[in-house]
Amino acid sequence: MLPVAGPLAGLLPGGGLRRGSTVALAPGPGSTSLLLGLVGEASAQGAWVGVVGRPELGLVAAVEAGVALERFALVPHPGRDLLAVTVALLDGMDVVAVPGAGVRAGDRQRLAARARQRGAVLLALGPWPGADVELGCADVQWQGLEAGAGRLCSRRIRVRAAGRGLGPGRTAGLVLPADGGGVGGDDGGERVAPAARVEAVAG
Repeated sequence: MLPVAGPLAGLLPGGGLRRGSTVALAPGPGSTSLLLGLVGEASAQGAWVGVVGRPELGLVAAVEAGVALERFALVPHPGRDLLAVTVALLDGMDVVAVPGAGVRAGDRQRLAARARQRGAVLLALGPWPGADVELGCADVQWQGLEAGAGRLCSRRIRVRAAGRGLGPGRTAGLVLPADGGGVGGDDGGERVAPAARVEAVAG
């Protein structure tokens, strides 16, 4: 099990990223911050992380999330070699993030099987049928602006998790990124609850 920041642990089966598993991140606002938040703690504790096909990913943001750049590989433009590049990274790294859109079903199965074989975590950035866990962001709200002016300093997000071992699903209010970087619990504290219960309260 690879560790994650405390506020994220309650969303995942076993409290971390299980080696050999596939985790899908839904696209949309907050998804890149969620990606970096998921891998920051593991990287800081010695894990190697690779990201494929995300040329817009900012290295400063990665460092603020706890990613150790000396153990970080970014392949921004894999082109037609996406499958080969991802396989190579899975052979030598602990966590590998890859675009989910446009990957054929057979290739998805091969990459998931490779991750299981090598004991790596495959993070799919987009739709990935068959993923062990699916995470998505909602209710994204930036903090720091008053009357239309100010400095964006943090972003509150509700993250939903579904998949094997999560029952009806879970949801948590997080700050991604928190003021100063990293992952924070909403309102200064972690709040994790079954998704069905939260929806009932919100309704």
